[in-house]
Amino acid sequence: MIDITETDFRNLDLNLLLVFHALMRERSVTRAARRLFIGQPALSGALKRLRLAFADELFVRTSHGMGPTPRAIELARAIDPLLVTLQQAFHQRPSFDPVAAERVFRIGLSDALEVALIPEVMRRIASLAPGVRLICHLTDGRRASDMLDAGEIELAVGVFLEAPSWQQRRALFDWTFVCIYNPQEVKVTGGTLSMEQYLAYPHLLTSFNADLHGFIDDQLEKLGHTRRVVLSSRNFATSPLIIRQMEAFTTVPTFVAGAWREALGLSVSKLPFDVPTHVVSLMWSNLNDADAGLAWLMTQFVALFSGKAFV
Repeated sequence: MIDITETDFRNLDLNLLLVFHALMRERSVTRAARRLFIGQPALSGALKRLRLAFADELFVRTSHGMGPTPRAIELARAIDPLLVTLQQAFHQRPSFDPVAAERVFRIGLSDALEVALIPEVMRRIASLAPGVRLICHLTDGRRASDMLDAGEIELAVGVFLEAPSWQQRRALFDWTFVCIYNPQEVKVTGGTLSMEQYLAYPHLLTSFNADLHGFIDDQLEKLGHTRRVVLSSRNFATSPLIIRQMEAFTTVPTFVAGAWREALGLSVSKLPFDVPTHVVSLMWSNLNDADAGLAWLMTQFVALFSGKAFV
């Protein structure tokens, strides 16, 4: 059993933690009081006691409401899991029954991963858990962590080079870049793409910055080469439809290439130069570790895609 120093809690009414949680969510004394069904003066008094207990202002007035101090943000990372644990202790949580479940999951991922993964996920869910629904939110490796913290999504899928200590990751599969094209428009001699052929045709680029220069161009410049990019788009859905109709290449992740090859009859070739390998992972908050439903959903992703080679 863990030893607790009881004297550390003598000056803190544990109900104040609920006040702290409400202020973190609402960023307003008035709205927090309404959330807790208490008067505004009572909540203001509780905030004074919180400030005294933690020797910090915790929340300060800004043009956007009551903004948390760095100390409050730090405390929230410890207090929120504590409140979730207490709530779970008070209410016995039923196990997740996928056959009978009626639940909506919110997932954050890129449009490319949505195209590559979600059709298989939905087919599996329709068979195993017909009452489960998904909402997909567009995100990337930079925004996913903040979206998890804000509760906008419950699960993120993507390339996450790092994660804060209160979030966890599980690797799914590796990917790298490959070249995709219409074999009726572009003839690759012997099935192996040479640098000469790669540079001879125009290129379509998917760029989140809507720029005509991307990661692949950086790699080519290191080798002393330049390709001709004739279209840049933020949307992965456009390129395969154009590729089907013109002599051109597009360079995309293997998981996207696999989906396009199967659906549109396109061909895939390795690049004629070395590119790094990346890892797609699941990422979620420690707050949801005890969520049996989310654990079930992650199990489906693992069953479908763990270690999968898409091309």
